[in-house]
Amino acid sequence: MTNFQFLNVIDVIMPQAPVYNQEGQQTGTMELRPDVFAVAARSAVLHQVIVAADANARHAIASTKTRGEVRGGGRKPWKQKGTGRARAGSIRSPIWVGGGTTFGPRAIRNFALKVNKKMRRAAVRMALSEKVAASRLLVLEGFSPADGKTKAAVRTLGALAIAAQTERKAPSMLMVLAASERAAARSIRNVPRVYGMDAAHLNARDVVKHDVVIATKEAIAVMMQQLSSSEPAS
Repeated sequence: MTNFQFLNVIDVIMPQAPVYNQEGQQTGTMELRPDVFAVAARSAVLHQVIVAADANARHAIASTKTRGEVRGGGRKPWKQKGTGRARAGSIRSPIWVGGGTTFGPRAIRNFALKVNKKMRRAAVRMALSEKVAASRLLVLEGFSPADGKTKAAVRTLGALAIAAQTERKAPSMLMVLAASERAAARSIRNVPRVYGMDAAHLNARDVVKHDVVIATKEAIAVMMQQLSSSEPAS
């Protein structure tokens, strides 16, 4: 018995996703593996994985200088005794204006959080299952815009946005492609609110933050192979 008992299939009925051609016309439906696309969601697991992904993408920007890093201050400002003033060893002391900072933010800070592989894959299955349940997962027969032109890709994506019937006029889209379709991904690099991703690198954070997930048949095959709970991923 696996520790992730919540990965049980929601329903014995095979989940399905609509299949579209590049003109945006539905040509049929595709049956999906229930152990990948019909998984009961656990908000705590999704939250933990997505928070970890956000933390791992975070880089420390703010970086203050200590008294030893601020330029100047090498000479003692006045003698130790006899002036009537408080003792001072450097004009770059943290209590002086223009001095160093005590306990300030440093660029060496590490925000990374660790999540094990089993939980990451479980979160991807949950996120995909929610998209399928909400009819926000669309399957493309193939994606090969004419001459690799962005204009042709935009026409296809516009038709699919209408088919998704989201509340937003311009929904954000996650285009999931197989490794063999990477050349086609160049046609969507400059399209706003559209993000292309290799199916082998799919993660829960990107699935959740986009309104619609569009995947080619090849990409769906890769996802079912890698994310299946009964088959180890390569």
